[in-house]
Amino acid sequence: MIAAIKPAGSNTRGLLAYLYGPGRHDEHTDPHIVAGFAMLGMPDSGRDENATLTQLARHLDAPVHLRNSEFGKQVTDHVWHCPVRTAPEDRNLSDAEWAEVAQRIVHAAGIAPEGDDLACRWIAVRHADDHLHILATTVREDGRRPKLHGSGIRVGDACRQIEKDYGLRQLKKGDGTGARRPTQAEMHKATRLGWERTSPEWLQDRIRAAIPHASSVEELLAYLEADGVEIKGRRGPSGDLLGYAAGCPGDLAENGEQIFYAGGKIAPDLSLPKLRARLESTTPEEHPTARRDRTTTPWHQATEALDTLHTGMSDDTYAQAHITALGELIEATAQKAPTDLRQELRAAGTAFARAQRSRIRAEDRTASALRSAARDIVSTAAGPDGSALAALVAAMVWAAILAERWHEAKGHAHQADAARQALQHLQTATDQALAPVLDGFAARQPNDQTRRTLTHDVRAAIPDHADRILTDPTWPALATVLADAEARGHQPHQLLKEAAAQRELTTARQPARVLITRIQHTSRNPAPNARAAAARRRTTASTQAATRHPHTLQDPAKVGAPGARQLHHRR
Repeated sequence: MIAAIKPAGSNTRGLLAYLYGPGRHDEHTDPHIVAGFAMLGMPDSGRDENATLTQLARHLDAPVHLRNSEFGKQVTDHVWHCPVRTAPEDRNLSDAEWAEVAQRIVHAAGIAPEGDDLACRWIAVRHADDHLHILATTVREDGRRPKLHGSGIRVGDACRQIEKDYGLRQLKKGDGTGARRPTQAEMHKATRLGWERTSPEWLQDRIRAAIPHASSVEELLAYLEADGVEIKGRRGPSGDLLGYAAGCPGDLAENGEQIFYAGGKIAPDLSLPKLRARLESTTPEEHPTARRDRTTTPWHQATEALDTLHTGMSDDTYAQAHITALGELIEATAQKAPTDLRQELRAAGTAFARAQRSRIRAEDRTASALRSAARDIVSTAAGPDGSALAALVAAMVWAAILAERWHEAKGHAHQADAARQALQHLQTATDQALAPVLDGFAARQPNDQTRRTLTHDVRAAIPDHADRILTDPTWPALATVLADAEARGHQPHQLLKEAAAQRELTTARQPARVLITRIQHTSRNPAPNARAAAARRRTTASTQAATRHPHTLQDPAKVGAPGARQLHHRR
């Protein structure tokens, strides 16, 4: 059951005309009052042909007019409107049941607390099987205004209890961090203009897609403007940015002016303070793709940043920051991934957006490595090779699992559900990314002797999961990966132990495939050669000694060394 409290209005008669009218698409049938503040003598034009909507509006507005006549300041925002709807699969409630639902909602909202004879005037109008509308005027009989702060949360809690009591579909409890639902007007406008989404939904997608491209709010707004989004900044006398609003091109008001939405109204985590904390938590590099290790690509860097995600999830501020940055990484990867993977990755990013925010404060600086990796990915001109992309997407699967578990442990039902939805898309993307890689490995399997040796390594390194690994259809490909790693100087036994410690295998659908992406990533470079390392240490020591004692490297004859003197004496 969803109860959506609308913004306060001023025209009681106008709202009644809609509730008792045919509807925008003739969907209203048999409109009538099922409950109200005083049913006796209520002028209900749905049941009394002599009653009029004007009479009903005056009846409801009476305390408002009385207050306005006694006080100088006029009350104009007095119309409280709350549609209440059941789920499509729910049974149809009777009028008596809807009446009780309405009474419980106005009590929870503070409109008409039970037993309060001086409460606000209200009615509940039913004009369909699956929903009704509660209309109230927010001036009490004693002239005071009701206390409605936090009414949305209280009404939501009441709906959760009503669902249990009436055997209806049980929705998850909200925490106030969800994005605002589109209004009926916004949805009808999108349909009329042929848009797939409403303006706020389109703007949310565009802003989230732009975040990995910016290291400050100013850069973000400039990028959005260049991308065709209408931007209006609010600045103080010093020129500092105090707020911003965004608009969808072509979304105009009746007077022809552009309609803008404040960032925090588009989504709670897109307000100026939240964006500033995220974007300015890292120090920009000289060049976005500049790194000390020139052989490591941004795709490998992103995978490495995810490798340590599990180490700090016990710290809530760390966990929230990394989950937020994970959403940015998914978005960045979707923008640079091959076309065949882009749809699933974008769907994963859209679903994960709800998992990115909760009431727990994020320590954004702790996620600087992950956020920098996302920026590097969107800044690089070259796309990923197949194995690097497969390793990254597989790492994001594990990261999404960690995010789901953390949200579940914290009681964040909506966020955990969003992480699960994103996980499904990421798993599909992983399947697609790995398919050609696995085919290539399976086509060049090691010989029987090598496979027997590697089988022994698996049983010794991961005994608890050895049988599942060795019977996994992707075991031949894993054997190839291990043989390749051994040829580069790595120890298969050690690689297996490290990979199993990095990601638990109990919940893995295909443990061998999980190990493939992990081991291929960690063993992509040749293992350090012990002799070469010793030689480099000797060379370094000699160089340092020469720096401290430069005369030891000069010609002995020129510095009068003993050897030179002895040679001269013999001559």
